[in-house]
Amino acid sequence: MALRLRQLEAFKSVAQLGSVTRAAEHLGISQPAVSRLLSSFSDSVGFDVFDRRGGRLVPTQESRYLLSEVGRLLDSLDHIEQLTHDLTARKAGHLRIACLPGFATSHLPSVLAGFLKERPNITVTLEPDRPERILEWIIGEQYDCGITEGFNGHPAVEIETVHMRTVCILPPDHPLAEKFEIGPQDLANERMIHTRKDSVFYRDLESCFSQQGVRIPSWIETRQFTAACMLVAQGAGVSVVSAVDAHEHKDKGLIIRPFLPSIVHRLAIVRPIHTPPSMITLEFIQTFVDSLEPFKAPG
Repeated sequence: MALRLRQLEAFKSVAQLGSVTRAAEHLGISQPAVSRLLSSFSDSVGFDVFDRRGGRLVPTQESRYLLSEVGRLLDSLDHIEQLTHDLTARKAGHLRIACLPGFATSHLPSVLAGFLKERPNITVTLEPDRPERILEWIIGEQYDCGITEGFNGHPAVEIETVHMRTVCILPPDHPLAEKFEIGPQDLANERMIHTRKDSVFYRDLESCFSQQGVRIPSWIETRQFTAACMLVAQGAGVSVVSAVDAHEHKDKGLIIRPFLPSIVHRLAIVRPIHTPPSMITLEFIQTFVDSLEPFKAPG
């Protein structure tokens, strides 16, 4: 038995509408075409599919058993067609994002909310963790993309590095607020809140201080810029952080000043190199990178 989709559509339409004429109008084909489809469908299943009663075509007892299954099948095909359309239009799918914990609570939520506003059928998994773990997930193809700190690369990872501008942040009413820009010598006697000493950014900051003949006055070591911003806002010390993090916390009263000589924070957008990215993944990455434009380092 070889059933064709058009036969099932004709069978369902006639059963619902009660006549070949109405079914033909509904399907946009001729009445003889509907009659031929019903005849071939009846031959395929091996029994009459309709009886004529009072001018209407009524499903036979055997056909009634088929109708619910045929309806479910056609509804599923309609759903697949709509889903395919949504995927092509980048309005459906599932997006798996791994990111630094700071981004999960500051810049990323607003970007992601805006991205999803026009794509209501997209579902998302957002998982914050440390850079080492994010890299493991991307290498293992467990996530579509990751937002992490810059690193030297890996053969299984595609990477886009974004150089972020950095700034000095001070607590409210700090004496250094009178200066238009701040350098290492200005911070020599301050209590510095900084990233972990094994991070690339700390090494760059330490080199900057060293070139100015200043030693970093270490006070609090933390993994994330987000924590540094919150600590500075509470008056615990001063810090040099990514401009995007400072911007996200400026409503807490932070005083933000350019830091010179300028250093950059290397942000990495990563994805598995051996798995072709979905259109949704590529579009999200572009949206996220575009959102960083006001905070990128010059050049």
